[in-house]
Amino acid sequence: MTDNRRLIQDKRSSLEGGLDLLPEQGCSLAFGGVTLYRRPMAFSLALLRRGMSKGFPRDLDLLCFTAGLESDILVGAGLVRSIRTCYFGLEVFGLAPHFTTAAASGSIEIIEESEASIALGLRAAMAGVGFMPSPAWQGTDMLNLRKDVKSVVDPYTGEHLTAFPALRAEVVVLHALISDPFGNALIGDNQGVDRELALLAETVIITTEKVVDNLSKADIVGNFVDVVIEAPNGAWPSSCHPDYPIDGMAILEYTERAGTESYDQLLETWLARL
Repeated sequence: MTDNRRLIQDKRSSLEGGLDLLPEQGCSLAFGGVTLYRRPMAFSLALLRRGMSKGFPRDLDLLCFTAGLESDILVGAGLVRSIRTCYFGLEVFGLAPHFTTAAASGSIEIIEESEASIALGLRAAMAGVGFMPSPAWQGTDMLNLRKDVKSVVDPYTGEHLTAFPALRAEVVVLHALISDPFGNALIGDNQGVDRELALLAETVIITTEKVVDNLSKADIVGNFVDVVIEAPNGAWPSSCHPDYPIDGMAILEYTERAGTESYDQLLETWLARL
């Protein structure tokens, strides 16, 4: 059956309109981008603002290939129930302060992942199967940390393999360099797993630096996209090459103020940019 939302039509909306697509509680939410590059910060800040004012969406289950500032601000607001990622940090700017505090206190569930387990979980979902086998994790303690990840025997070789379960998300948010009104988007050369995420979610939201009338080529195909949101500087303070670099001073200020009395004032300054 054709999903009428994803036919060729004008899919432009606002940040608030995009937020309306998230359930109020327990959303499985995936963010695109890599470490401090092309992160959907405008959407995450808008979600933070709604969470602070209305108390929802809450109990988010985040999925990120690598998690960074876009996720840390939500953890700091108490909106995150669980996180699965192979890395959570701010690169040369140090630890993600709110995640570090939450992990130490046990206030969020951390689902142990690696690059291989996320990549294979996404591949399983794309193949329409429940798991993807691999020799990864064999002989490591990772299997003791993830009781839902099983060992299987290859029926042809007798080799012991790891069965990585399929990964999916209810909502995926990706930030693009440029998009057309129909959801076709360019995301640049450092694509992470954004294209794979766009194929696996029930709802795909694109925030973009600029909307143009049409594109001659696309990294993300509009057939899989539900909403397009024009958000200039929407990745700030992460980078969006070639449009703008990382704002290192802003990230350093964030790490210095997190957990202090002046943190709320910093958030107000960032939210005023929306």
